[in-house]
Amino acid sequence: MSEPTDPAGADDGMGDLMTETKELSQEEIDRLLDFAMPSADAAGQPGAIERLVSSTTVNKDRLPMLDVVFDRMVRLLNTSLRQFSSTSVEASLLRMDWLRYNEFLDTIELPALIGVARAEQWDNQLLVSVDSALIYCMMDVLLGGRRSRPGRVDGRAYTSIERKMTERLIKVILQDLSQSFDPLAQVDFTFDRLEVNPQFATITRATNAIIRVRIAIEVERRVGHAEIVIPYSTLEPVRGKLVQMFMGEKFGHDTVWENHLKTELMRTKLDLVAVLHQTQVPLGEVLNWQKGTSLKLRVDPDTPVMLLSKTTPLFAGHMGQRNDSIAVKIDTDLETKQELIDGLLSH
Repeated sequence: MSEPTDPAGADDGMGDLMTETKELSQEEIDRLLDFAMPSADAAGQPGAIERLVSSTTVNKDRLPMLDVVFDRMVRLLNTSLRQFSSTSVEASLLRMDWLRYNEFLDTIELPALIGVARAEQWDNQLLVSVDSALIYCMMDVLLGGRRSRPGRVDGRAYTSIERKMTERLIKVILQDLSQSFDPLAQVDFTFDRLEVNPQFATITRATNAIIRVRIAIEVERRVGHAEIVIPYSTLEPVRGKLVQMFMGEKFGHDTVWENHLKTELMRTKLDLVAVLHQTQVPLGEVLNWQKGTSLKLRVDPDTPVMLLSKTTPLFAGHMGQRNDSIAVKIDTDLETKQELIDGLLSH
């Protein structure tokens, strides 16, 4: 017979197991997840979760051609803003930052007017932000106000005149930006709306990568700033062209050099060879040739004649006679002249 079990002993064993299970306190959980306040000796050492988040920062050297695009835009902007304001304007590219959209919202200087625009061919959006210093400066210049440095104006909303003038300024910036992208891709940046609150100008998710370009504009010795914010997804259709390395000045055309090159090419002398027929002859037979040996081509007067420039066939025609000279009447263009021109340019 089996011995009866001791209920008390069973309870004691279960009690021992219960005492081995330890519950973590809130302080220990915070320390495990690095949510606790950093100590004096651990200052500057981010926690595991913070390091995980910060490791997803955007690289800054993925689009080399974008620097060229905005350099060209600044050159165009100098001319456009001089015509817009009828005074001396100097635009300069301060910096180009790769960051996330929520970081841009935290660093925007208020008050400011933010223009939302659309990239029509890319089916996406971008922002153009103009700070108050540039707005007041342009207002004074366009409306004939004072040219000295204005006082700081806080606590008031922008007037309808200021908003309308800023809208025109943003359209000028967007037009120059479109022209800057022309050598890479045809795109039209069209103005959509004007916002005062950055939260109402949201065009992408807070954690999405963006490119912020900060431009300084000096008007009558007064400096304001404009920022262009382009989500990385907006540039995706032309990313393949933007990642290429820039190997020289490819924007614009030198009409003087083009006309000179065209003129010189038209004056170039080209040697043409009329080939009546081609045949293959054994080498042994060629070695037996002597003076007066006849070579039968087995062609008739209607056989086409090929006109070649070295080894490039250009035309086909028929042989005849004109003014007591043997001539070739061109009947067919072999459409290989472009290959010949490319070969001349390569040399």
